[in-house]
Amino acid sequence: MAIRLYLVRHGLTIWNHEFRYQGHTDISLSSEGIAQAKALQQRFQLENFTAIFCSDLQRAQETARIINQPHKLRIQVNQYFKEINFGEWEGLTYDDLKDKYPEQIKVWQKTPHLLRLERGETFVELRDRALIGIREITSKYPEGNILIVTHGGTIASLICGLLEEPLTKMWDYKQKNSAVNILNISDKKVTIELLNDTSHLQSD
Repeated sequence: MAIRLYLVRHGLTIWNHEFRYQGHTDISLSSEGIAQAKALQQRFQLENFTAIFCSDLQRAQETARIINQPHKLRIQVNQYFKEINFGEWEGLTYDDLKDKYPEQIKVWQKTPHLLRLERGETFVELRDRALIGIREITSKYPEGNILIVTHGGTIASLICGLLEEPLTKMWDYKQKNSAVNILNISDKKVTIELLNDTSHLQSD
């Protein structure tokens, strides 16, 4: 028995466009993000999904709803796949962070798993809760094609967790908006079939 796991990052938001850290802040898709989600719908329209999951943040739910229109499955909203809580960083741009938190930015770039933000989460905590979500899914669906619409940090940390790699490798799995990743899980062995793919976007 095998699972084909589709991990998809949500479409673009205004905050993504402005390079603002969103985290748990509930920002909706921009018009470009909606167009990206429609491109995903076109890409996946003939895919035979067993189940569709998404984070409880509206940018992920909106993307999942658009993808799901041809499939008409029940979208299962799961808080385990929420983005990391950026705490005091939420709403700030990268330039803001360089000015206000230069030492934390260095940790973020080199050893992201060691960064703990005020009123926020660590990437270890993010990875561990996302893995709980995956374990629940694989116990319920031991085979099939599973789509999860989630977030860039969640996907990167989750891939590290599934491959049993250190979180220092997170940046190797950085995600574009609406990127598609496909992982195959068979007999507890995980392999990557596709990584950070946005070939469905005409501009790529």
